[in-house]
Amino acid sequence: MSIQRNHNEYQYIEECAERRHSLSEESHESETLVEYLTEDDSEADLYLLHTDSSGSDTDGEAWNQSSTNIVRTLATFWSFALMGANDAAEGALMPYLESWYGLSYTTVSFIFLSPLAGSVIAAFLSSRIHFRFGQRGLAFIAGSCHITAYSIIACHPPYPVIIFAFTIVGLGNSLSDSAWNAWIGNMRSANQMLGLLHGFYGAGAMASPLIATTLVTKVGGKWYHFYYMMAAIAIIETSTAVASFWKMDGVAYRKANVGTADPKDGSTGETLFDKKYRRVVWLCALFILGYDGIEVTLGGWIVTFMIRVRHADPFASGIVEMGFWLGSTVGSVALGFVTPRIGERLAVAIYLPTLITLQAIFWLVPEFYVSAVTVALQGFFLGPLYPAVVVAATHLLPRHLHVDSIGFASAVGGCGAAGLPFVVGTLAEANGVKVFQPFVIAMLGAVLVIWLCLPLEPKKETKKGVEMQMA
Repeated sequence: MSIQRNHNEYQYIEECAERRHSLSEESHESETLVEYLTEDDSEADLYLLHTDSSGSDTDGEAWNQSSTNIVRTLATFWSFALMGANDAAEGALMPYLESWYGLSYTTVSFIFLSPLAGSVIAAFLSSRIHFRFGQRGLAFIAGSCHITAYSIIACHPPYPVIIFAFTIVGLGNSLSDSAWNAWIGNMRSANQMLGLLHGFYGAGAMASPLIATTLVTKVGGKWYHFYYMMAAIAIIETSTAVASFWKMDGVAYRKANVGTADPKDGSTGETLFDKKYRRVVWLCALFILGYDGIEVTLGGWIVTFMIRVRHADPFASGIVEMGFWLGSTVGSVALGFVTPRIGERLAVAIYLPTLITLQAIFWLVPEFYVSAVTVALQGFFLGPLYPAVVVAATHLLPRHLHVDSIGFASAVGGCGAAGLPFVVGTLAEANGVKVFQPFVIAMLGAVLVIWLCLPLEPKKETKKGVEMQMA
């Protein structure tokens, strides 16, 4: 009788779980139900434990499962290539902005700080846009932000207007960043797919400094001519993303994420302040804040540092920055296959000390070729960090919190990408641009500590094991 009673309770729990966490045909995720009975065996708390980080899981959709998925995946890759081109071009064009507008280090650094406001707005809007309009609406809003901002910058208005335009860029970037990281992060072989996604970010970032520097130094163009191209790329981004995600409106999103409440009812508060989830969410957000800040600081200040401190040729300095983003691209893809084999936790614990060592060599050895090589290697080991923390978050949090949590973490990361390079600019105004190297080393150490504070991922349990325990 006891065995039969437990069996009936188990069936009831499964039915409840199916009602609460049913997924649409477009959003399949394999989750393991683990039951912890209370002392009187009358109630049960349900926990959804995701698969481990072995990289062999078959959860979620495959990118090539259908022609629609292939087009959607390529649209997200294009969007990330645009974001990479945007972020890297700021650093390559910064010396020319200085001379064009007659700016100091601190003032020109506002191009890094200005997206902060957009990122903060995105932190509060991302889940609401998903809930009301789905990925289709988000793709339209984010793409429209890019088109509008680049059209303004291409007209080379007064510098305060440029700052406002980059605020709009920050909003579009943060919305795209959170949406496509969450969507790709729930796919099969998430680590590899996120590695490819961020590889396209690196590819865009690798190409834009070369294009921008060549345009100004070899072709004789003006710095703002580069943004004609960016506006055209943004038009392609918007049209392809909206078309490919056309069926994924608010209704489809709510159907695929049954556990997601209306953000107006406080679901974001559950994500950020519920004691079961807040540690993971906030640590991942702080990790991404540090990561984004380090990446944009390195990519944004390398050209200026190589010109002013290492006395390199402007074109050669642009090539060094291109090497950084090339390393990031290769690292995102190549280490995206290595990371799941050894586990995200161990992999990141290896990558970060390696980065600290490389940054120290870059700082202490004042040779051009040593600088170029160490900068490229830093890009290589930085590349897989973002995918690793996104995968860790999807393993540690239930599915219905993925968009809220990853959206919030990505928006906080945008604050880091905006704030930390600005801090370097302020310090450089007083002490010279060489201060950015010890600053980056300190930030890498802080990010390593944050990573080690993340909780361990739950071990994968099987239904058979649960049934044996209950019997």
